[in-house]
Amino acid sequence: MSTIAPDPRTEIAALPHAGPSAPEDRYFNRELSWLSFNDRVLAEACNSAYPLLERLRFLSISGSNLDEFLMIRVAGLAGQIRSGVGNMSLDGRTPGQQLAAISGKVLDLTGQQQAILADIMPLLSAQGIHIAGEDRLDTAADEWLRDYFLNSIMPVITPQAIDPAHPFPFVANRGIGVLFNLTREDDGSSLVEMVLIPSALPRFVRVPASVAGDQAIYVTTEQIVCRYATLLFPGFRVDGDGVFRLLRDSDIEIEEDAEDLVRYYRSAIQRRRRGKVILLELDHAFDPAGEQMLREQLGLEQAMVLQLDHLVGVVDLSQIVGEDRPDLKFTPYAPRYPERVMEHDGDCFAAIREKDIVIHHPYESFEVVIDFLHQAANDPAVISIKQTLYRAGNQSPVIAALVQAAEAGKSVTAVVELKARFDEEQNLKWASELERAGVQVIYGFVDWKTHAKVSLVVRQEEEGYRTYCHFGTGNYHPVTARIYTDLSFFTADPCIGRDAAKLFNFITGYVEPQGLERLALSPLNLRETLYEKIDRECANARAGRQAAIWAKLNSLTDEGVIDRLYAASVAGVPVVLVVRGICCLRPGIPGLSENITVKSIIGRFLEHSRIWAFANGTELPSGEAEVFITSADAMSRNLNRRVELLVPIRNATVHDQVLEQVLLANLLDTEQSWLLDGEDGSWERVADDADGSGFNCHAYFMTNPSLSGRGDALKESRVPKLTLRRGAA
Repeated sequence: MSTIAPDPRTEIAALPHAGPSAPEDRYFNRELSWLSFNDRVLAEACNSAYPLLERLRFLSISGSNLDEFLMIRVAGLAGQIRSGVGNMSLDGRTPGQQLAAISGKVLDLTGQQQAILADIMPLLSAQGIHIAGEDRLDTAADEWLRDYFLNSIMPVITPQAIDPAHPFPFVANRGIGVLFNLTREDDGSSLVEMVLIPSALPRFVRVPASVAGDQAIYVTTEQIVCRYATLLFPGFRVDGDGVFRLLRDSDIEIEEDAEDLVRYYRSAIQRRRRGKVILLELDHAFDPAGEQMLREQLGLEQAMVLQLDHLVGVVDLSQIVGEDRPDLKFTPYAPRYPERVMEHDGDCFAAIREKDIVIHHPYESFEVVIDFLHQAANDPAVISIKQTLYRAGNQSPVIAALVQAAEAGKSVTAVVELKARFDEEQNLKWASELERAGVQVIYGFVDWKTHAKVSLVVRQEEEGYRTYCHFGTGNYHPVTARIYTDLSFFTADPCIGRDAAKLFNFITGYVEPQGLERLALSPLNLRETLYEKIDRECANARAGRQAAIWAKLNSLTDEGVIDRLYAASVAGVPVVLVVRGICCLRPGIPGLSENITVKSIIGRFLEHSRIWAFANGTELPSGEAEVFITSADAMSRNLNRRVELLVPIRNATVHDQVLEQVLLANLLDTEQSWLLDGEDGSWERVADDADGSGFNCHAYFMTNPSLSGRGDALKESRVPKLTLRRGAA
């Protein structure tokens, strides 16, 4: 196994003006940085330039993000506190200190969500869409809802008395319930009842147009239960009600001695549903006595309890975003299909054989990836397909292609990652379906996740066997491919094909690859390769040669990579980072990172591609620069505990597209960009150009086709060339 390069902090300490040494002065806290990212997502819900339902979508996304953060990250910190583990964060905080800081930020974030919802609701109401619209119900709508309650809700729900004779009911993760305070009419005795809302019921019920006319009236299921509670509790007076929602610890930890991963995960998924409560949300009128009872019964020692002004579970607003109102949404965008593949009559192999190609999703269609696999399944000359699967979605054409290939008698191997968080259950189902079709299913390593995105197809041709490869920065997931910006790289380079074959042998048979020709692989040598490239830029800068580093990442949290970039800054290397989410690096700190700039892009599409570019003695952007795409973020888990790939881009046209189109457009963006202040960790929107000539990278990609996908069309119509403006990088 390759050795990791020396700790860069030793090198920094030997340099003059090495900057602060205290952890809190060198790094931002990972969890607080993530919360800042969700702040930026939530800010998009306030963007008056966006259509109203798109603003509601961003509000829902911020809720979904926060739910997952609490169920995983906050649950992990609470677990450390319970077990007495004293692991310090990168910035030198104990779990207790982190949890205290997080609690304040979560309280602020949820308060913002409620305030934004309060602002958006009347705007939507003016457009005929009413959220929690009980005030809009006339007699006809009330009668319809009453019948709906009697026929569709009441048979499903089960009221349960809360007293010594009845055990406290189990409330599922993300479960919503209602507590009722009742008085028996015949003797005046009091009773507390709980009604849990089954997850099979919709969160929002839309009054049909035949009743509501042209008004879209949405009422939550729990509102309906409260509204018609007297039908549920005959003989009782309803004195009060309160809605609550809770989140549970949802992480799954792998036991080192797990003998059967499939069996282990099936039982672990069941255990996860009963994890400790992490968050309890209460509606604004929740009874204090009821809150105290929930605290006692649910065991909320490390849990947060939040009382919200308007709606618990804002994530469920996504249901309303589905309303058929195109006038309140972004103009639909239809991805382009690469002209170069069409020039070969849709023959993916012929197009790839001619020249490497990169597909830029979602601007270019994910269908080309599906077509590549379906063509492999149907082509008699194809003898073997190998495929990694991390997240494939609920309805996967990729799975269908692999099944088709196996049933056609081809040798098909699928590496199914069971440890893909929240997709474990779906991946177990896909694995079973693939095995039934005759696919050789491999579950990879016990300790490491297989996160690399690779397809390998071996084809018998006149010259002998030829290997075709696809490498992605994103998952083989047709739904996320429409909203995540990712790169799909196709090549028939025999060197890369040999490396990819070694990768699969490593995963399936633990055969550690020797003599990799092009690819770098974590946890073996990807970190070392990045260090070598950064160190070379440092050496070039010290020698007076051109030096620069550009990178586009989702997260930057790894101490070693951060310190290496600090060393580059101290050496005089300009470093420009586009980090969508978490960034623990502090830019612009004198003596440490004054040559580093960090920006984040949040907009219509979710930035997801990962790219590294190194000047290599030239001025960026340059055809001589070294450019890589990767499945790995700069996080310790990606570099130490995951199987990831770093793929060099050498073909001239693809190189130009990734560097001078994709990466450069991200650097030039002004309309969706935020800049990180290294002193206090705040993010500020990039100021609009005074002349109104702002640049929106998403709009640019929607209107300009990619270079490598154009084929002969480039001869007729060139793609507008981007120019690096002074100060942009």
